[in-house]
Amino acid sequence: MITFFKTELGGLWEFLKKNANETVILAAAMLFISLDHYNPIGPSWLSVFLYYGVFPLLVILVVLRKNPLDFGLRWGAPRLWGWYVLIFCVIAGLILWASSSDSGLQSYYGMAGFNVFTYALTQALNLGGSEFFYRGFLLFGLKNKLGEGAILLQMVPFVMTHIGKPEIETISTIITGILFGWVAYRGKSFWPVFIIHMFINVFFVALINFRYPVAG
Repeated sequence: MITFFKTELGGLWEFLKKNANETVILAAAMLFISLDHYNPIGPSWLSVFLYYGVFPLLVILVVLRKNPLDFGLRWGAPRLWGWYVLIFCVIAGLILWASSSDSGLQSYYGMAGFNVFTYALTQALNLGGSEFFYRGFLLFGLKNKLGEGAILLQMVPFVMTHIGKPEIETISTIITGILFGWVAYRGKSFWPVFIIHMFINVFFVALINFRYPVAG
């Protein structure tokens, strides 16, 4: 019995040491997702900015002792990802215009006294944190070990954290999670996905609130 536990625990320890970087990144990611859910800090946008943006940066600096720029914060290849941004925004704009007539989405995103400038500012912090988390911290943190497989792995928590939102939006994140991961991976940067996601979010919410304003 003692030999069994000694052998297995030793094997587990060697496994964790061999995959120390990935262990820290994935464990930290799951911890921050859980803490944001059970112990949010202030309003939603601030909590996401801290748990998904600031705290992962601290893990990179303090625990991993690596350069944060290597986690997708560089500009990467803008001549490549610029085309992705343009194509995504045009196609998304058309789809979102048609989707804005959905009553379920109107109910979820309609806001009394909507102010597009205030909303855009809070979403810049919200999406800046969350996009860095998925398409920076996770994607580039796991890239060396998993290669393109990191694109699929970062999609999983991205979809799970959308549960509770309208069904069609949650299901669509399976596709967008992979596409966003691919764009960041190919563009060597999280910035194009942040720009695309900002456009989709702000444009769609503004569209719903201007076309179907909620009475104050």
